[in-house]
Amino acid sequence: MRDLGPILRAMLRNKTGAILIAIQIAVTMTIIVNAVFIIQQRNELMARESGLDEANTFYLSSVGFADDFNPQNTTQEDLLALRALPGVVDAIQTNAVPMSGSGWSMGLQTQPGEEFDGTGVAVYMVDEQGLNAMDVQLIAGRNFNQQDIRWREPSASTWPDVIIITRDTASALFPESAIQEVVGKTVYINDDEPINIIGIIDKLQAPWVGWGSVERAMLSPERTLFNSANYLIRTEPGQRDMLMPKIEEMLAKSNKGRIIRDLTTIEDTRERSYRRHSAMIKILLIVVLTLTLVTAAGIVGLSSFTVNKRRKQIGTRRALGATRGDILRYFMLENLLISSIGIALGLLLTLGLNMVLVNNFEMQRLDWYYLPFGMAVLWLLGQLAVLGPASRAAAIPPAVATRSV
Repeated sequence: MRDLGPILRAMLRNKTGAILIAIQIAVTMTIIVNAVFIIQQRNELMARESGLDEANTFYLSSVGFADDFNPQNTTQEDLLALRALPGVVDAIQTNAVPMSGSGWSMGLQTQPGEEFDGTGVAVYMVDEQGLNAMDVQLIAGRNFNQQDIRWREPSASTWPDVIIITRDTASALFPESAIQEVVGKTVYINDDEPINIIGIIDKLQAPWVGWGSVERAMLSPERTLFNSANYLIRTEPGQRDMLMPKIEEMLAKSNKGRIIRDLTTIEDTRERSYRRHSAMIKILLIVVLTLTLVTAAGIVGLSSFTVNKRRKQIGTRRALGATRGDILRYFMLENLLISSIGIALGLLLTLGLNMVLVNNFEMQRLDWYYLPFGMAVLWLLGQLAVLGPASRAAAIPPAVATRSV
């Protein structure tokens, strides 16, 4: 620590360079820590399971346009044909698909009356084979049976008597009850229309990946009598890509009064839905890498300038008995002090930026362990960056260093 005094006096004589590097370190820490936190949050969002057998599932739209188009007959014939195909595990008509960005939502209440707030849920209309087609796990209660299924008219405003909900929905509606105890309870839709919960599934995402309650969903036992319908089709492993064009052609030929379009895999839907998140991650990684390199280059530049400026001082110290280790330690300690000042400022800026992001962009608060992580990275970066110039300074022979330059 005997070098601390000379280091502080030297820093005061060259305040501009030290201040610039400290500010650069502070800004770098602020951006890097928050960027890494955002990257981690986005990765966690993108890794969430949809609940479907994504690798083997696809969907398509059937749009009727003919004057004599009969949606009920068409749906029944399509499902019979699809379910009979070799390689198809199951198929259903549904109004929405997880992660697709388009669907229905409703509010469920535990008490009737418009004065009570509802819990928002995504709505999936399926038949008795919906659980198998979606490959979701029933963890309590029972599945739908054929008697539960109804046909929904376009103008319908009422709902079936029974529903199946996800675990997350059950916890939101009845936080004090065990999952098994939720089965049989009554909830209310449209303020005062009672519905009985007959089953609970483990997980099924809503169509909207940016929704904060993405795992809150309900299954309603009905098929729609709309001219436009979606078919969700699950295949045997490895059969999806072969069956997709075959099914598209089969459905198109079976009814000339409609068109088949939007043939899409769940994997492609996931990629499309999270494309902005993926792009943000790539941009932030580039920013982090660029800032790291720029900061390291700044430290190397300042250290090299300092070494050249102090050649005579270094030579004098070497002539007075200072070892190479002493010179190396001097510059490493000097950098550590500058880095520490920058990191201290960076801590305040990091927390400040996170507060701005939380208040204005609905982001999560920064986890505490990102701060020591950022500090350690910046300290290590500073020590590695100064190592080269410090080693060159330590290698200057006393006889050369004491010459006039």
